[in-house]
Amino acid sequence: MIASEGKIIVIPVFFSLCIFTVLSLIMPNLIIHWTLSVIFTFSIFCIYFFRDPKRKINSKQKNIVAPADGKIVQIVESSDEEMGKVNVISIFLSVFNVHRQWVPFDSKVLDFQYNTGSFFGAFLNKASDKNEQSITYFETSFGNYKVKQIAGFIARRIINYMTPLDRVSIGDKLGFIRFGSRVDIIVPHNFKIDVSVGDKVRGCQTILGEFNG
Repeated sequence: MIASEGKIIVIPVFFSLCIFTVLSLIMPNLIIHWTLSVIFTFSIFCIYFFRDPKRKINSKQKNIVAPADGKIVQIVESSDEEMGKVNVISIFLSVFNVHRQWVPFDSKVLDFQYNTGSFFGAFLNKASDKNEQSITYFETSFGNYKVKQIAGFIARRIINYMTPLDRVSIGDKLGFIRFGSRVDIIVPHNFKIDVSVGDKVRGCQTILGEFNG
């Protein structure tokens, strides 16, 4: 299934593919054939990139699951204006990962912020602070947490569906980031983390850890 967020790219690419396929039949020449090959390759990549799989949710009462597919590139202690002392778990999404983000825990949306910024490579740790990003602040019965969607060097469009005061469930669609990007999960300092740097995670399925509250 193709993500609705990708149709703005996939549909024009598909029409271009159709046009150049017809042109290659009625006016065959090297330039048209070369262009058709490029568009065909890009269309295959877009269909692969904008896939939107349904996931079986793996959760228990106090567990937070990964909000995105990718690789854990950083786990650090930090401080947060609303939450105080926290841990930040950073997931890097390459262009080969699914770029959907899911709600990782049954929650109430407290706040949503969008901050403009730079476009460093999302695999760089400074991207968490410097890059364009959206931050959703959630409340739960066991403690609060945040999910930060971060644009990368290629990614220039962050989509977020969260609205303050809404109640959301684990596995709901949180948003989507087009092309390479990064997702940070900011959890309380006493949150028990069950993943390590270098681990590969799957959204809705990999357990990041559990609240101790």
